[in-house]
Amino acid sequence: MAATERARPRDAERPPRLAVFPVYRDNPYLNLMLLAPRASGWDVVESARLERFERDLEHLGAGDVVHVHWTAPIVQRADGADEASERLGRFRAAVDTARGRGAKVIWTVHNTLPHDVRHEDLEITLNRYLSATADVVHVMNSDTSNVVAPHYDLSGRVVSHIPHPSYRGVYDGSGTRAEARARFGLGAEDLAVLFFGQIRPYKGVDLLIEALERAEQPDRFVLLLAGKTSQEDEATIDRLLPRGLRTVRHHGYVDDADVKQWFDAADVSVLPYRRILNSGSLHLAGTFDVPTVLPDEQHLRRDFGDEPWVRWFEPGNAAALAHVLSEPLPARGTARDFSARLAPFTVSRRYDALLRAVVLSPHPVRPDPEA
Repeated sequence: MAATERARPRDAERPPRLAVFPVYRDNPYLNLMLLAPRASGWDVVESARLERFERDLEHLGAGDVVHVHWTAPIVQRADGADEASERLGRFRAAVDTARGRGAKVIWTVHNTLPHDVRHEDLEITLNRYLSATADVVHVMNSDTSNVVAPHYDLSGRVVSHIPHPSYRGVYDGSGTRAEARARFGLGAEDLAVLFFGQIRPYKGVDLLIEALERAEQPDRFVLLLAGKTSQEDEATIDRLLPRGLRTVRHHGYVDDADVKQWFDAADVSVLPYRRILNSGSLHLAGTFDVPTVLPDEQHLRRDFGDEPWVRWFEPGNAAALAHVLSEPLPARGTARDFSARLAPFTVSRRYDALLRAVVLSPHPVRPDPEA
């Protein structure tokens, strides 16, 4: 408990507050997870910047919850090590003070470390602080504790496994698969390979391009690229694309109304990532019943190894990916159970139950109702 703060009961006249940080408007994950908490009466306070987060936590006490998601805005936004260290100190002070007043803390591990990490030592210090401080560590991949172990230790902590929801019912729209393929100029014999989501170096687009060059009958493949891309990375892709590979590209944010068309047009979705712990793109593909190829990582096998719509390739091996893409793919229709099982409100209700268990329990418990 902070020396200058004492735990104080929440004002019974107001609903419990849930301070969520950071919130990105172009990422639907939080909107889906917050469906049930909002419906059950939580006062959700959202912030994207550390300065706003600090102010939000000033009003929290017993019965309230601080939920930290992606950690990149805390340390990685700093230009130099001194500023990064100062921001880390401010974050810790805000969280410790809120805890001193009785607020509980949840941390969701989205990535082992932020992508393109700049201040790695301080980032690891931050993650170790959160893993030691949080009342509950929420993971979406059931093997997260082992994946992050080289950097921080979750053993002995209260870990709640609530998987990433599907996007069932979120991106519904009009139009048929035939219409979507016609829009992108795809013929009946074309095999459309989709890479969907923000296009960044660690995601392995270069590996996918090489695999398509090496695949059997490369002329039948059409590469669909859709997602925000920096000018630098777009220029790199321009250099990598061979003259004979047909492509359909959209290097920008994909409007919600257009998401369905990209997946309807695709024959297969590929995640050639060099590093992956969790991926909304995987759940998006499953929602639209598109067969998907994943790197054969142990933690991914553990959660998705029994999914009939998923195929696997040796991570970082373009020849192995080419081989998988040259083989017959699963038929559409095999991912429907997956998207129904992880329907947004179903998963959100588990999260709401977690929040209430954390607030009501005076001692650490395993509050996930399906743990």
